Amino acid sequence: MSSDQEPKIPGPLDGLTVIEMGTLIAGPFCGQILGDFGAEVIKIEDPAAGDPMRQWGRSLPKGHSPWWPVIGRNKKSVTLNLRTPEGQAIARKLIGGADVLVENFRPGALEKWGLGYDSLSADNPGLVMARVSGFGQTGPYASRAGYALIGEAMGGLRYITGEPDRAPARAGISVGDSLAGLHAALGTMMALHSRHRTGKGQIVDAAIYESVLSVMENLITEYGLTGYVRERSGSVLPGIAPSNAYPTRDGALVVIGANQDTLFKRLCEAMGRPGLSDDPRYAGHAARGENQTELDALIGGWTATLDADALLALMEEKGVAAGRVYRAPDMLADPQFAARDAIVEVPHPVFGAVQMQNAFPKLTDTPGGVRWPGPALGEHTDAVLTARAGLSPDEVADLRSKGIV
Repeated sequence: MSSDQEPKIPGPLDGLTVIEMGTLIAGPFCGQILGDFGAEVIKIEDPAAGDPMRQWGRSLPKGHSPWWPVIGRNKKSVTLNLRTPEGQAIARKLIGGADVLVENFRPGALEKWGLGYDSLSADNPGLVMARVSGFGQTGPYASRAGYALIGEAMGGLRYITGEPDRAPARAGISVGDSLAGLHAALGTMMALHSRHRTGKGQIVDAAIYESVLSVMENLITEYGLTGYVRERSGSVLPGIAPSNAYPTRDGALVVIGANQDTLFKRLCEAMGRPGLSDDPRYAGHAARGENQTELDALIGGWTATLDADALLALMEEKGVAAGRVYRAPDMLADPQFAARDAIVEVPHPVFGAVQMQNAFPKLTDTPGGVRWPGPALGEHTDAVLTARAGLSPDEVADLRSKGIV
């Protein structure tokens, strides 16, 4: 899909108005998801510099970040100094006509500015406020600064990531922030559904550490029942074999997942060693798990005799799950990505066009999409404040002269 025009079909959240306050990734990723599916997202930014994501990422010519077109997409940018009474009053007007407020300030900041939920919901009882923070709005850690790496560490992800003989590693992305934003968006939709029945809004409290904890599978339960503390295991899941990345003759890495008995039998047939699936060392899930290291070495020795394309073709023929370990250029060249418009090219006023991931998941009747990339700082200030806050052009100009917008 080339996003050179507004989607012809309104998204499922068409008609929903979202005010986004906050910076960096966690809160704005929630806004990105809602905007991808048709909500009008009005992002409030500080007039002096805006969201730091405008500067983050690998430096590009013309002073633009490659990160901002993605995290700021489908949003309208309004500059407003929330640390001034005038800015707070305008924010209150905008929130009064909105369905959702997304914020990721440190807990207590909005209350200090007179924009706490009790005050805002008195004017707008149906307001849903999605609050994203490191540790949530309550508890002894609530007031602490919290970033993705802290939430990933305390949520359990950092300890089990990496090679067992080295210090814990981190994922190559701020996964804690994205998980928190995703949970905030999910909670927002739950709260809006509840509002359909009750007419009343509520707070969605999404903590980064809890968002990470929620995807930690049976880590807590396993410890509680057996006393086992899960450790780092590198590229494998202990006891799940074969399921690893294997080398090929042409220098690629191919991931193969054949840990079920039927799949393992097919893999053995592909390897030309059908009897291997009956070997007591590998016959059955438990046996393969106990002999995981030697089995991976055996499979890796075989895959290293084949080029990646030949290996993948053979795995497809035998019905064994497999895929390359991709980098960005591999994604852009892949026919599956192309067939499903997983990556789109979006017109950009500075770069001409930018490529980025599409809106997911896919909906058959009311799909999401990328309508425009992250806007210029304050690009929509005048239009939004005159239409939604009832200000005249002269009033907006006066506020601009004072540094409030």
